Amino acid sequence: MRGHFKRDGDAARREDRRRSGRPAAFFDLDGTLLTVNSGRLWLRRERRNGRINVGQALKGIMFLGLYRLGSINIERAMSEALETVRGEPEERLRRWTREWYWEEVASFGAPGAAAVLTAHRAAGHPLVLLTSSSPYASECAVEQFELDDYLSTVYELDNKRFTGRVVPPICYGAGKVEKAEAYARDHDIDLDGSWFYSDSATDLPMLERVARPRVVHPDPRLRREARRRGGPILDWAAAGGEPMDL
Repeated sequence: MRGHFKRDGDAARREDRRRSGRPAAFFDLDGTLLTVNSGRLWLRRERRNGRINVGQALKGIMFLGLYRLGSINIERAMSEALETVRGEPEERLRRWTREWYWEEVASFGAPGAAAVLTAHRAAGHPLVLLTSSSPYASECAVEQFELDDYLSTVYELDNKRFTGRVVPPICYGAGKVEKAEAYARDHDIDLDGSWFYSDSATDLPMLERVARPRVVHPDPRLRREARRRGGPILDWAAAGGEPMDL
């Protein structure tokens, strides 16, 4: 399925460039390395612990639905979400997140991801999480899946407390490409020759950016697009069974 998400002409132009560095494997988190949307689990926990009210929980559920449909105003959604932790110390949110992740999220690791991660690791490819999730959830995912690094949305701090704003770009849509390109420059990564695994149509910009896009149990919009463009659709819901086409 090499390059089946390329825009016309992109692949040929990139093949003409002299490549430098080594390719990496980038992975989305929710719906890809995890079989769930961790945002829903976070909302449920925050509501249960009384840290958000009913209105905030319902608004969060609405934003998650719009996110899945690709119709979200991501700047507004992030602003609303971060308002709930504005003024909180960073270490407190890191502690809350670690407790939540290991108690309620880690058990939803996609069984079929392990063989792919092992194959990339054996080939010497850096394994990089690329997610719109928080840095604190990303730290936990890096530990769980034994990844090398992560790229995520960054929350602005003032004196180690949250301001309620994000540090642009938000790691979403084209923002993921911007983050990955900066990372590639800084770490001698051949992004043109890299892989990206995702379940979401919101990740089409990054799927189109790399040479080796991989669609993993996709949402309906991405499934339609993958079928239109051709190429296999991976399913990591069960361990094994998928060819290691790296």
